[in-house]
Parts: sequence; structure tokens; C-alpha cells
Amino acid sequence: MITKFATVYAGHIDLPDMGQMATPANERRYSNTQLASVFAKTDVVAKAMDDLGYHAIWLAEHHFQHEGYECLPNVLMAAVHLAHVTKQIRIGCGFNIAPMWHPLRLAEDFATADILTKGRVIFGVGRGYHSREVETFGAPILDGEANRELFEEQVEIIMKAFTRESFSHQGKHYTLPPAVPYRGYELKEITLVPRPISQPVECWQPIVSAKPRALDFMVRHDIKGVIGGGAATMAEGPITGYREAAARAGRDLKPGQNLCLGIFIHLAETRDKAVREITPYYEEHVKMFGPLGFVPGATAAQIEASSRRGGWGAAGVPRVEDYMKTGAWFAGPPEELTAYLKDLESRYPGLEHVNVSSSMGTPQGVMVEQLTAFAREVMPKFTQRSA
Repeated sequence: MITKFATVYAGHIDLPDMGQMATPANERRYSNTQLASVFAKTDVVAKAMDDLGYHAIWLAEHHFQHEGYECLPNVLMAAVHLAHVTKQIRIGCGFNIAPMWHPLRLAEDFATADILTKGRVIFGVGRGYHSREVETFGAPILDGEANRELFEEQVEIIMKAFTRESFSHQGKHYTLPPAVPYRGYELKEITLVPRPISQPVECWQPIVSAKPRALDFMVRHDIKGVIGGGAATMAEGPITGYREAAARAGRDLKPGQNLCLGIFIHLAETRDKAVREITPYYEEHVKMFGPLGFVPGATAAQIEASSRRGGWGAAGVPRVEDYMKTGAWFAGPPEELTAYLKDLESRYPGLEHVNVSSSMGTPQGVMVEQLTAFAREVMPKFTQRSA
């Protein structure tokens, strides 16, 4: 039963122009003051969500984006700060990109955040997808198999560090601890100091390809899955695949259990008005994510066309209405969104978590308006039910 609503804010600034006739993505460059404005914007959004009763706000770790799209490089630091300016909302790491960290440093930093916020930070890990970010930090991403191999070993280390009083690890990439003399003895094990107080650590990971290897790995480490941001959001594949992976591990999960579905939404009095208002934000999303492979179904020619001003219709670039048909995007009145979520709930009885997010480029004022409208007109239909 759906009871926990959140949003994903990856840290975009308020862009001065948006949509297919606006500045192409690769031509966007902003001053440091403008890029730093995302922290004040994060405060405003988080405080509003806290007052409105949302379960969580998910932040995203990204680097070097002078284009102004994703400008939060350290979500753990941001989470500790947000815990001081809000009362109860949880702050999700969506996601810490493990290949850009030393696994023990990531484990230590999360443990610190967990303790300082009294358990309000949600741990999340990902493999990354921006070559500019991951490769700059010295980790592989262009070699997908090398990236996955590194990521899996890192997560193994992090989980040992979280749960064991002391541990050792010998793998392809890490030997922990090194066999060195220390104060008169040879080091054989090491202890994370301190470990997270909140145990077991709640951990989430994005599900993209939904391949059995990845899902088996997640289930083995009790990692929950976030499905969202593309046409696969409402597809049976990731949901069924995760449940089948759990079954292979001897666990019986309800459809949707231990998963979170993500939907881009925009509410208005009518569907036509909502589509009209969301279109420039959707088009900015396409400009940003199309070349990275996150506009499912778009051809290479359509992605190339979306990098230029105008002419998208003639090139056949998918419209927001196309993705509304898949369920990944919603634009319309609150009662239709309520019905849509009720249908999801009936099909996936184990589903508890839904992320309702504004798309890339949505201004701060519009984000707060949308979050407020959803909290007042849709969310109570799910959160105020008797047990």
C-alpha cells in the first residue's frame, strides 16, 4: 500500500530560459554564484516538503556541471545541513556514486551523517553514468564491466564495514587492511569508527537494466530498488525481475515490495494546461538526458536534433505526451493522478514508496507550488487511511 511520498531534486539552478527554443545544453555556462544558488534552493524545497509531511527528499551526487543541471557534489554534507533546518523529513542519497569514492571513506561519512542526524539520512549507492564525472575521478565508466566489477567489490566492503565489529577484505581492487606493522603487531583486521547507529542500514540503488546479475546482487545485500525517470518506470520488467531475484534467494516478496517508483508530475486544472506548462521543463530534460541515453526510444537522429534550437517536431523528437502513455510522466488534474496512483497500488500491492518529482529545469517557485498541490490534493488520499 502506497504510504510514503518523496521527490528527487538533483540540484538544478533556476535556468533563465527553457525548452527547445532556449539555449542548447552544451552552450549553458553560469557563474559560480549562480551555480552555488542550488544550496539555498535545496533549503527552500526541503523546508516546504517537511512542513507538508513528505517522507523524504532525495538529492543526487554530481560533479563539474557548469551547465547548471545537477550541482550538488556532496549530498552527505547537504543532508547533515538539511537535518538542522528541518524537523522530520528524511534526506536520501540518490545516489552516492561508489566508483568515485574510497569505500571506507564513503562508509565513514555516511556513519557520521547517520549519527549527527539521528538516522534521518537514507543511504544510496550507484555506479554512475556521466563519463565526465566518473572517469575524471579515476574510475571506469566507459568500460561497463570494469565499472560493475569495481562497484560490487566496493559495496561488499561497505556492507562489511557497516555491520561487523572488525573485518578484512581481499579482492581485485582492495586489500583491507594492508598487512603493515602497527604499534607492535601486524594489522589483520580493521574497524570502522564509528559505525552507523541505525542498523540495519537502509540502502537503495537505482534499477536501470534490471539484469539478473545486478538484481541478485541487490537482493543478496538487502538493497532496495528505485525505478524511475524513463519509460521503464511502469514496465513490469524491473518489478518482476526484482521479485524473481528475491525468490531465487528464498524470499517471497509482494509485487512492488522493497521498490520505489518514480514519476515526473505536473498538476493543473486541466490536462491541456498541465501539458502546456510542463512542456518546456520536459524539453530541457530531453536536452540534458537524451545524449546520456535516458530518453528511451529516441533515435540517434532525434537526439542530435534535440541538441539544436527548434525543429523538434519535424525531426520526430518524442513529446511529453508520448511518455505520459508509458506512465513515466503525468500531467493533468489531481483527481486523475489520484486514480493513476490507485491503479498502481492495485497492481503492485507491496509498493509503499513513490517519488513524485518535477523535471529538470523546473523553477523553485513552480517546484514548491507542485509539491504543495500534491500534498494537499493527492497525498491525503493515501496517507490518511486507517491501517
